Amino acid sequence: MQGVSSAWRGWAFILIFAMSETTTEQIADEQPAVRTTMDILEIMSLLPHRYPFLLIDRVVEMERKQRIVAIKNVTINEPHFQGHFPDYPIMPGVLMVEAIAQTGGALLLSEIPDRDSKLMVFTGIENARFRRPVVPGDQLRIEVTVLQWRSRAVKMLGNITVDGKLVCDATVMCQVVPRVTKKAAVEAPSE
Repeated sequence: MQGVSSAWRGWAFILIFAMSETTTEQIADEQPAVRTTMDILEIMSLLPHRYPFLLIDRVVEMERKQRIVAIKNVTINEPHFQGHFPDYPIMPGVLMVEAIAQTGGALLLSEIPDRDSKLMVFTGIENARFRRPVVPGDQLRIEVTVLQWRSRAVKMLGNITVDGKLVCDATVMCQVVPRVTKKAAVEAPSE
C-alpha cells in the first residue's frame, strides 16, 4: 500500500507541475482585455454630466481612439418635452448634438489618466443636420468616428440613427481643459 501511495504522489507532482507550466505560459501569452462596452456607472465615472443632462445610457462598442457607439433611450419623462412641444414632443436637435459630444467624450476621457482634474468642452460644431424628428419611445444609436486625435483635442463625426434611419449628423470638436475646483472658485478674489 505504501508503494502505491508514493507512486501516486509522484504522478500527482508531475500533474501539478504540468498544470502550473501551462498556466504560467497561458498567463504570459494573455494581453489585458480592451474594454469595448460601458454601463451607466462606468459612463458616469468618466463624464461629469448628471440628470437631466447625461444623454447616453450605455456604450455598446468602442475601439480606442477610433470609434464608439452609444445608446440613448428617449422617454417622455425628460424635462425638455414639457415645453418642446407640449402637443408634439420632439427631442431638441441641440440635445442630439450634445449626445454626440458626450459619446465622443466618453471615448476621449477614457484615454486621459488624470481625468478627475480635467473637463471636456465643446470647441466647435460643423455641418449639423437634423433629418427626422426624434420622439419619446425612440432609441438613439449614436456612432462617433474620430477624424483627428491630438493629445488634448479631438475632431469627430457623429451619426445618430433610430431604427436604422439617420436622424442627425454633425462634426464636433472637443478639447480637454483643466477643471476649476470648487475651492479655487470660492477663494477667487472679488473686485
